[in-house]
Amino acid sequence: MNASMKLSLGPLQYFWPRAATLAFYRAVAGWPIDIVYLGETVCSKRRELGFRDWLALAEELAEAGKEVVLSTLALIEAESELGVVRNQVGNGRFMVEANDLSAVQLCRERKVPFVGGPSLNVYNHRALAMLMEDGLRRWVPGAEQGRVLLQELRGALEAEDLAMPELEMLAWGRLPLSYSARCFTARALDLPKDQCGFRCIDYPDGLPLATREGEPFLTINGIQVQGTEVIDMAPEREAMAACGIGVLRISPQAQGMEEVIAHFRQTLEADAPPPALGARNGYWHGQAGKASLAGMEPGKAA
Repeated sequence: MNASMKLSLGPLQYFWPRAATLAFYRAVAGWPIDIVYLGETVCSKRRELGFRDWLALAEELAEAGKEVVLSTLALIEAESELGVVRNQVGNGRFMVEANDLSAVQLCRERKVPFVGGPSLNVYNHRALAMLMEDGLRRWVPGAEQGRVLLQELRGALEAEDLAMPELEMLAWGRLPLSYSARCFTARALDLPKDQCGFRCIDYPDGLPLATREGEPFLTINGIQVQGTEVIDMAPEREAMAACGIGVLRISPQAQGMEEVIAHFRQTLEADAPPPALGARNGYWHGQAGKASLAGMEPGKAA
């Protein structure tokens, strides 16, 4: 049992219709989730909900007892996008998840604490220490960062009399692998990026991509590329706790989220973690992210 761990619902990675998005988050208010991240992190053209809509949802969820964090874009390319980040950072109530160094800079200027998102690309203790000086209070490592790196970072910080910040790890969902200025969904549908027709709204869990041999390979989500498998880190509960991870992040999906959250609530409350519902994350063990680890003992490297 690990009652000290918390559950978070990460920002919505996909593009859903406005009504579906609002209905989803109003249901979240009644789920056993501690922290909820709100906001568009992938593509600024996804405008079914604007800043005021996200802020209204944040107020509703806060009234329901949730800790709410506003998430910024992972790739900022225009002044208009930076303006949205300024509004998020200056909201005056809710913490921000900074997914781009522009957001970090704005948080630093305003002297407001922030969550360091997984797209900040932190790979050494000096970068992490610098971000902590800027106001980082919680850090979400990237999908490819496993337990060995976390242990090395902790040891290096402690050698300089610095404490590791609160850690949050993606525990359920497709691994976000990369971002690009190009839109992969538009390209796959033979559309120009500026005239994409917002077609990614037709793929509520991303567009599957297969190899020439028909093997599942990746998932395309606008300018983002994800892994094809949904990972489940529930069997790694004790190993994650030993690394100092205090928050398990669940990434929203179009179907079955209430059951997933119940699965993870059981993960935290049971004496032993339940069997995995999804794939195992090879990166956690220092292997390829897609490595088949079904027969591996939780917490053990091959």
